[in-house]
Amino acid sequence: MVSKITSEIKVSVTTEYDNHNSYPSENRFVFRYHIEIQNLSNVPVKLLSRKWMIYDLGFGFTEVEGTGVIGLTPILETGESFKYFSNVILKSGVGNMEGFYIFENSYQQNFEVDIPKFNLVSEVLSN
Repeated sequence: MVSKITSEIKVSVTTEYDNHNSYPSENRFVFRYHIEIQNLSNVPVKLLSRKWMIYDLGFGFTEVEGTGVIGLTPILETGESFKYFSNVILKSGVGNMEGFYIFENSYQQNFEVDIPKFNLVSEVLSN
């Protein structure tokens, strides 16, 4: 697990290789990442959007951005956390991801929260 605190918001990430949906012979390596976002501040915050930088060894970087996460724009009260998971597909089986969320606080001020860099290495290639 990797974690990072930015502006009193803690983001923790764990990953797993999805062997059942991966097809290495077709350059399809699927990873699932689990995110937990914790509001450590004393004001409610709302997650507005996200931006990811996905690195696939030998294939370069891809940027992905959009509103919310998994179709939601959750509001986290003081002390609350929000968990979700998603997937990413790499062609090489080796890479990493990092990015940031845009949040809005109760004063209607927007701020960035870092998503820490995490590595993606398929089981097929790590043995």
